[in-house]
Amino acid sequence: MPALRCFAAILVAAMLAACQTTSIQSAWFDASYKGGPFRKVVVIASDGTTADSRVFEDIFVQKLVAAGVQAVPGYTTVPAEARRSEAPFAAAVQATGADGVILVRLLRVDTRTQVSTVMLPGPMMGPWGGFYGPGFYGGGFYAVPSVSQYQVASVEINVYSVPTRALVWAATTQTVDPTTVAKEAPGYADMIIAQLRARGLVPPAGK
Repeated sequence: MPALRCFAAILVAAMLAACQTTSIQSAWFDASYKGGPFRKVVVIASDGTTADSRVFEDIFVQKLVAAGVQAVPGYTTVPAEARRSEAPFAAAVQATGADGVILVRLLRVDTRTQVSTVMLPGPMMGPWGGFYGPGFYGGGFYAVPSVSQYQVASVEINVYSVPTRALVWAATTQTVDPTTVAKEAPGYADMIIAQLRARGLVPPAGK
């Protein structure tokens, strides 16, 4: 049975790994916004780790440029000291000439527990024993409980119009069992850009 429990734990871990994904939990859009697609955007990530923030900003900027939007990473234009209060932050963003700013903030990383039951085959009983016994061609199946833990990263993203300083789009997302920023950021950026395109905040595909 210890071997079976170990095998069950491996199966559950594999299932969780296969489900690694980012999804939008809630989203909001200012339906009165009439400014059209952004021409230039500043991407600012704040997660408490400078290296990760810069990697995220660079990847998101690359994705925006590929989508037809001029974009700059915040770490090159909005220094850390300017992010601590509104006035210097607004001045730094304004100086970039951008008409949009994307703010991304890691809210928390939660550890969650999943209890699963995995059905595993019992010992073989011979070529015909399973037919007359509890299972077909075997000795039946055993229910093996397995307890596993996984992490969920919750992220908040806000998109502002720089000229009006108004919030035009916002969302919260969750990523199950995040790996590294470098691996998660490309898919995350694609998902968000698709949402912004649907709302007319970035140009249509191919333009």
